[in-house]
Amino acid sequence: MNHQNTNWGQSVTGVVIKEGKVLLARHTYGSGKDMLIVPGGYVNLGETPQEAMKRELMEETGIVAEPADIIGIRFNMHDWYIAFRAEYISGEAASDHQENSEVLWMEVEEALARDDVPELTKRLISGAVSGERGLSRKEYAGKGNHAPYSFYGI
Repeated sequence: MNHQNTNWGQSVTGVVIKEGKVLLARHTYGSGKDMLIVPGGYVNLGETPQEAMKRELMEETGIVAEPADIIGIRFNMHDWYIAFRAEYISGEAASDHQENSEVLWMEVEEALARDDVPELTKRLISGAVSGERGLSRKEYAGKGNHAPYSFYGI
């Protein structure tokens, strides 16, 4: 990653569902360390959120996916995070061995029940599989220095 080209205030994720399974990555750092989360990352300067989502998924997981719907937006006074429902195109799930220690496809029901899948990831998975469209404000306290966040999702 070229850190000089990174827009630290803008990040994205893609929730990819394939054959009833969700793509998850075990994070290796920060507040999500050792947790299974939907992969994503920061937007580069001059890059659209859609381009960033595609790039981040490929870099972190080896999966090619196309952004479909926006299923969630989280923001505060310092940054924003857009979550897309993403359509699987191709590729084999594989860890980048930097930002994640493993990448796997997990049954949606199992992911929603596990303790090592954080609340926001569960909300995004639920939104991706719900079939509902249209974002509304949801309660989400969040963690970290910039909480509380505003979150709009399905």
